[in-house]
Amino acid sequence: MTIFFWTVLKRCLYKTEDRRALRSQRVASVPGDEISLAKRYLEITRSWVSLFVQYFVSFFSDSYDAEKVGYDIVNDIVNSWKEILLGVAICIVGSIIYIFILRWVAAILVWLSILGAIAALSFGVYWAYSQYRYYKDNPTAYLDATNWFQELIMRSGTWMGLLIAFSILLAILLLVVIFLRKRIVLAIALIKEGSKAVGATTAALFFPIVPWILQLGVIAYVLAVAIYISTVGNPSYEVRNFNSTECTSSTCNSNTVQNGDTCDVDTFGSICDARYCPAQCKFIQISNSFTIYLHIFNGVGLFWGVFFISALCEMILAATFATWYWTFKKSDVPFFTVTTATLRTLRYHLGTLAFGSLIITICRIIRITLEYIDHKLKKYDNPVTRAIMCCLKCFFWCLENFLRFINRNAYIMCAIHGKNFCISAKDAFSLLMRNILRVFVLDKITDFIFFLSKIAIVVGVSATVYSIVAYVSQTEITYIFVPVVFVAVCAYFICTVFFMVYTMAIDTLFLCFLEDCERNDGSPEKPYFMSKGLMQVLNKKNK
Repeated sequence: MTIFFWTVLKRCLYKTEDRRALRSQRVASVPGDEISLAKRYLEITRSWVSLFVQYFVSFFSDSYDAEKVGYDIVNDIVNSWKEILLGVAICIVGSIIYIFILRWVAAILVWLSILGAIAALSFGVYWAYSQYRYYKDNPTAYLDATNWFQELIMRSGTWMGLLIAFSILLAILLLVVIFLRKRIVLAIALIKEGSKAVGATTAALFFPIVPWILQLGVIAYVLAVAIYISTVGNPSYEVRNFNSTECTSSTCNSNTVQNGDTCDVDTFGSICDARYCPAQCKFIQISNSFTIYLHIFNGVGLFWGVFFISALCEMILAATFATWYWTFKKSDVPFFTVTTATLRTLRYHLGTLAFGSLIITICRIIRITLEYIDHKLKKYDNPVTRAIMCCLKCFFWCLENFLRFINRNAYIMCAIHGKNFCISAKDAFSLLMRNILRVFVLDKITDFIFFLSKIAIVVGVSATVYSIVAYVSQTEITYIFVPVVFVAVCAYFICTVFFMVYTMAIDTLFLCFLEDCERNDGSPEKPYFMSKGLMQVLNKKNK
């Protein structure tokens, strides 16, 4: 994916002639005396975006008129900006309301989802068995197939495999419900507690907007530095468009000039006069041997900066929700909890965040290097190298996700106890390993609930925008799916931002809950800090 987007961006940057023509065409369509500077920049931006979209479209199909499709898509987005903003506003309000009411619908959502999964798997077992019996009694039915897929599904062995797979999944799900139902109830209670914590510290719900803006600033700064680095060195020029049959200049002939020869832009005009010879001295690149190392250093800074800001957000949210949990009377939670957590993190824990984000950065750079090597090795089509690269990419993908999990819990323990990264990571890992079943059930249930929640919000917002564009709005749109897809993508990212706060709240409260269970016993000297709902689930109480 990284190589793909880099290729599209590179094509947009190097097609300078197309970019100039497209930009001049857009700007020239409006009289220069009547258009403002802001509108000129808007037109130039639309030209760039449409150029990027057309190359994006051309990657998937050559049958489309890429330039026309790219310009139509950008025009549809611009013309339907009111409907898009309405959809974004609906998504923001819907996400906030959904998070607040999740404390009441979490149990219903979990159990209905589990029952639905059991019913679907049961029907899958029945259907696979019936199809297996039918094709076993008709072993030559696959001879009537018209393609390989029909032939595959008309064989009894295929349905036997599906029958075994559905049966195993159904058995695992039933065993989980039977033997881990108490932990499912605990996970539901923690989800409700997370909703209460987010409701008590509402500012935390909108806090991720700040690191998101900071990340955009880091990306913009790195791009500016990359542009400056690209200009370091000596420019290289080569002869282009030279044709000896059309050239009538005595000083410019095939003996002195050839296409691809290096040239000097300052003296080339005296050799090949444009009036008598169509040859041109064109810029090719900036030649410098060490700029590649500067670009690599700049890329490392990009990943480190982005991961550092993400870690900063996680640490501040962890400190906020840990403050809420360890306040014995929840009504006494300070009003400026997020501000206090931010100041404490900036003063004491920047080194921890830098070290943790550096680990993720190193792992990500290794993954990108493997992607680049895999991209270069594809032309050899060697099954051995493909297998090795696949194993390496899978290993480092798993390693990065594991390190992210460790880092997140290390930040939570650091926010609770204030210890350094290594000690916090060790304590968090030991605590989670002592409660591995609770961790597994809580992680899977919360992931499943948040997935259903995101899908419900995105589908609802997309359907609303489609109804408005198709039946209410009078805006002229070439492709009606363009604003709908654009809103769906925006809605998904908005839901990810809001539910990231909720996920951090649940993870923090879960670790606090485990610490509470191990450190306290409910006596007057060591009372439990958990809510009454969690005490009822665990049959505990303060004496």
